[in-house]
Amino acid sequence: MSYLGIDVGGTKVALRIESAEAPEAGEGVFRWPGPGDIARDMAALAAGIAGLRERRPGPIAAAGVAMPATLDRAGRVVAWPNRPYWQGLDLYGELRALLPGTSISSADDGDLAAMAEADSAGVRNLVYLGVGTGIGGGVVLDGRLCPGPDRGSCEVGHMVVDRAGRLCDCGRRGCVQSVASGPATLRRAAELRGGDVTFAELRAACEDGAGWALEAMEESAAALAAAVTGLSELMHPELAVVGGGFATALPGYVPAVARQVDRLVRPGGPRVPVRRAMLGGLSSLHGAVLLARGR
Repeated sequence: MSYLGIDVGGTKVALRIESAEAPEAGEGVFRWPGPGDIARDMAALAAGIAGLRERRPGPIAAAGVAMPATLDRAGRVVAWPNRPYWQGLDLYGELRALLPGTSISSADDGDLAAMAEADSAGVRNLVYLGVGTGIGGGVVLDGRLCPGPDRGSCEVGHMVVDRAGRLCDCGRRGCVQSVASGPATLRRAAELRGGDVTFAELRAACEDGAGWALEAMEESAAALAAAVTGLSELMHPELAVVGGGFATALPGYVPAVARQVDRLVRPGGPRVPVRRAMLGGLSSLHGAVLLARGR
């Protein structure tokens, strides 16, 4: 029997099938088409799942979905700023049509990433922050997700770290996401450089030690460190993990967060080590598989 994990992102979707019969998991990834057409999105999702199942045929007992969007209990999309036209989409209904007879469940992508990273690190108390198109996050306390699936997700990205900061897509100012996400970091780099900056250019400039690139990265790291510090004062985790596609692919980003966290430690306050995600940019995907397996 197989288990399917689906990690739905703002720009791409990752898929993973695990089964007892196959020693190695099957994985796939595809990018969303241009925004605005929900039928094209669903066609891309169907093609991505079908392509993976062609390579890994057989029944799928359960599918776990890591979602950045807010869903109601029935699996209908309530809100998703990255793809606002998904509002009202019956996602569970779409997936049941693609995977007849398969049990479908979903959870916040940051929560699932935290669960997978805690599982990989062998710890029961962990804070996770994922840096990509937005900022995801999750907290595991005593081996359980906090606050728990019945009480909502842990929205680390919408902790306010600068009351006079930039406008976030949630409508508030100064959220971690508005300062430290991949797009926010690229915007700051462009302002400092005086021209548009691609991720590849930022990465190369950080490797070369360019001042404008390092300044852009350090500001993002400082905002993320403020969030880690605030969570540590409340939760006293054993470990803080930074993951997500942007953070894990940008040289020096995670060490910069660790340095900033060290600077913020108060006398007698909690000291939490900051580490790069063990699962890299695939933490949410592995968490989705754990969800499918009933973890």
